[in-house]
Amino acid sequence: MTPTRRISDAERRRRIAVRHALAPSHRLDGVAAATRAMTVLHATEAATVHLAVAARAEAVTPADVDAALYDDRCVVKQLAMRRTLFVFPRELLPAAWGSASARVAATERTRIAKAIAGAGIADDGAAWLDAARTATLARLAAGPASTAELRAELPELAGTVGGTTDKPWDRPVPVAPWVLTVLGLEGAAVRGRNAGHWRLNKPTWCRTEDWLDDVPEPLDEAVGYAELVRRWLATFGPGTAADLQWWLGSTKTAVRRALADVGAVEVALDDGTAGWVLADDVEDVGPVEPWAALLPTLDPTVMGWRVRAFYLDPAHVPFLFDTNGNAGTTAWWDGRVVGCWVQDDRGVVRLSLLEDVGPVGRAALEVEAERLTAWLDGTVIGNVYASLQMKRARLP
Repeated sequence: MTPTRRISDAERRRRIAVRHALAPSHRLDGVAAATRAMTVLHATEAATVHLAVAARAEAVTPADVDAALYDDRCVVKQLAMRRTLFVFPRELLPAAWGSASARVAATERTRIAKAIAGAGIADDGAAWLDAARTATLARLAAGPASTAELRAELPELAGTVGGTTDKPWDRPVPVAPWVLTVLGLEGAAVRGRNAGHWRLNKPTWCRTEDWLDDVPEPLDEAVGYAELVRRWLATFGPGTAADLQWWLGSTKTAVRRALADVGAVEVALDDGTAGWVLADDVEDVGPVEPWAALLPTLDPTVMGWRVRAFYLDPAHVPFLFDTNGNAGTTAWWDGRVVGCWVQDDRGVVRLSLLEDVGPVGRAALEVEAERLTAWLDGTVIGNVYASLQMKRARLP
């Protein structure tokens, strides 16, 4: 069937401005609203959560983000799609537990059991994992604990894998984090309060029932995937089936089924491919004033699609992404990525552009750099996923 509606690249960029709350006139109020607008926030780098919210919400401080995560608990860290750590709106957790997280959990269980047996820690790797899982949950029933504390207290979590050769990449890897990964994917344990500064990932672990009190059952797999796809389409639509499959870390079959379950409709895109939107989402969002934004590493907007040419010049990819496809910081002008940003030693945000955006664009980006500098208030963010352009911009 030929799609009856075309959604242009320009319109897709206008949707980013409005639905991703990046245009100043469309910014949101609060952490939960910013998270729901994006479906989920990337959390592999702890600071990404705070900076992604800051880009989309007015009058929100780092303390407000921490309060939403650790006091109100309206948003929760959860390992899910592509074995990536995200911050989910609390109500979306059951969908992930029954679908994307469950898929990764099954893969991890198989991998861990094989590695444990191969390292000689136990003859039966699956039985070892079950025993370690049970011991960890029993300890967490007594109260939260960090990974280091759990390793020190539980003999079931002792041991390392690897480090048997002189290869530089072959280093001993402790097995305790593997157990916690599985517990988190299963929804049995959750990352609780952070033991360090907000820009660092130093979680303490809790039983999910202790952290959330009322814990809903995971959704059926198909229902869970359908809900994730519905949310994704509301945030990122139109997108292709390939975009969805990549974002979900799932299969073509699961994506096709979910698209049918949510009643998605096909639309034509400017590159000649077919995209998908929700049935009530075929209209244009209307005109949007030119806008500027500065987004953190692994921001959900940048990482929302597999095919990004409608907002990113392919020639910029080697400068703004690492070889594994992880995005560094990005600078946006009127719906397109035009460069990146870095901080100096005093915490001042500086632009590093790959395109000439003209005096109006430059001025708007400088306003955002001043806004972000003030928001960070001297805090300097370290980046695991620093891009080539970021590294070049930091050189004296």
